Amino acid sequence: MPLVDMPLRELLAYEGVNPKPADFDQYWNRAKTEIEAIDPEVTLVEAPFQCSFANCYHFYYRSAGNAKIHAKYVQPKTAEKTPAVFMFHGYGGRSAEWSSLLNYVAAGFSVFYMDVRGQGGASEDPGGVRGNTYRGHIIRGLGAGPDALFYRSVFLDTVQLVRAAKTLPHIDKTQLMATGWSQGGALTLACAALVPEIKRLAPVYPFLSDYKRVWQMDLAVRSYKELADYFRSYDPQHKRHGEIFERLGYIDVQHLADRIQGDVLMGVGLMDTECPPSTQFAAYNKIKAKKSYELYPDFGHEHLPGMNDHIFRFFTS
Repeated sequence: MPLVDMPLRELLAYEGVNPKPADFDQYWNRAKTEIEAIDPEVTLVEAPFQCSFANCYHFYYRSAGNAKIHAKYVQPKTAEKTPAVFMFHGYGGRSAEWSSLLNYVAAGFSVFYMDVRGQGGASEDPGGVRGNTYRGHIIRGLGAGPDALFYRSVFLDTVQLVRAAKTLPHIDKTQLMATGWSQGGALTLACAALVPEIKRLAPVYPFLSDYKRVWQMDLAVRSYKELADYFRSYDPQHKRHGEIFERLGYIDVQHLADRIQGDVLMGVGLMDTECPPSTQFAAYNKIKAKKSYELYPDFGHEHLPGMNDHIFRFFTS
């Protein structure tokens, strides 16, 4: 088997190297209290795309920093309460096309697919900006203090999405699922950690985990290139090296993972050089809930054949 990281036996024991801030739990408990004080002010706008067995809406809600966040929302045409699947996209992307969500609707699920603020979709970034402020999201706010970190707001957007969805009368609040790939995998973990009612979650090669390990592997390129950019611009001699990685620890999903209570299915490609397998297992190994993984030894950060089918069966079984 090709090897770009660690043997599987070591991956399954790996605990991560990025430091966890001493006040990490207080930080996120306070953040949750803040978001729970914000009225989501849900607005539904009928979408141009419709089909015979589903109602399709643009779903808007208020979140951290008073940003207006958008999600695609597809609801089965039924009077029965439905389980809900919350979906999250990869870094810089946007919610998927309407037709790609209909498999879950056909199985009786409502689907909410969130656009991450400042990326390719219709959500607002702070200040009322719609659309792309994409580059630099990992390091955004890093110099201003933990509360200014961009991904703090994005993680809270996932919490507010679930809160907003639960205001709808037909949603079965006992049957909540979450899934996503890469950045979407990280947001899946964050959402389930901060909303323990998530019953099942399926992250695939999650991003935003164990930043220091990425640095040590000399893989701060492509999605993680911002780490190198930050040091070159703001700490060229690495005099604040430890402080910077500790601050990134506030938005490191491995440190949230032990809060997850739902059943977990994770997809991993062992040839992944974008989100190295060790960084993924740093989060997976901290999960205390029931968990399993699907392994793809010869695949990297790419389509994993059959993984969507595994997730569908996991949610519908």
